[in-house]
Amino acid sequence: MFMHNKNLMYTVRVAEPDPKLASLMLEQFGGPQGELAAALRYFTQGLADEDPARKDMLIDIATEELSHLEIIGSIVAMLTKGVKGKLAEGAEEVTDLYADIAKGNGSHTLALLYGGGPALTNSAGQLWTGGYIDSIGEPTADLRSNIAAESRAKIIYERLINITPDPGVKDALTFLMTREVAHQKMFEKALYSIENNFPPGKLPGNPEYTDKYYNMSQGDGDARGPWNQGEQWEFVNIRPDQAPVSGGDGNPSVRLAAEEMKAVNEAAKRTMSRTDVNPVTGADLGAGPGSGKMTPVK
Repeated sequence: MFMHNKNLMYTVRVAEPDPKLASLMLEQFGGPQGELAAALRYFTQGLADEDPARKDMLIDIATEELSHLEIIGSIVAMLTKGVKGKLAEGAEEVTDLYADIAKGNGSHTLALLYGGGPALTNSAGQLWTGGYIDSIGEPTADLRSNIAAESRAKIIYERLINITPDPGVKDALTFLMTREVAHQKMFEKALYSIENNFPPGKLPGNPEYTDKYYNMSQGDGDARGPWNQGEQWEFVNIRPDQAPVSGGDGNPSVRLAAEEMKAVNEAAKRTMSRTDVNPVTGADLGAGPGSGKMTPVK
């Protein structure tokens, strides 16, 4: 049984209408990383889960995601409120009205087809689809997928925050982004509360292949790290060098402005892999029979 509280989970204050921004917000309403997809993913998982504690968590989070959907939908509706009234009443000259609704990035589609209301599409107008729900009915696999889904949603919220000029909308998006962090932590705790959660499922891996790394892409840029070196891994070169059929060195290139290159380098530095360490991973912590060689947990 569901009951609706008419108050939003988080108070939203929109400074002024902005149809273009509203169109971007649809990414988290009807997009693949959006709140509807998350709510239905966790709701359907919860219905089928045989573990009472995990079922409770999944239904709780699914219901919260519906609250988040209401927040995003309210933001979209408020950002389009001005043009919605003008479109409905024909309150402006044709040229002015067209200028209001045709502000790019799908804002005209949102206004004309959906009357300014939130639509179950992504920011490019692609209709929501049940194909966004990628549950497979195995808790250790679904929880990993949920962790990844929360991570992707957090990144989309980051990007929306970075392009949002409205301080009230930015504040609400920061709340939603932060809840993605909290949910990721919850799903990780639930995953590692299952003993022997790696590899997913019941059947063990074939030991002939569980510890091999195949070096499939050879040439400049070959790198070694904790994912392909050390006692845990057998490194296998299986392809000979092959020159590009078009000549040249085979390396892709693009010309960037100095400011763009600076941003690219900063992002690369922030996400750089350390090749001098061998971190203990979630797979190590949850390893069971058939996992192959694992990093010792100290």
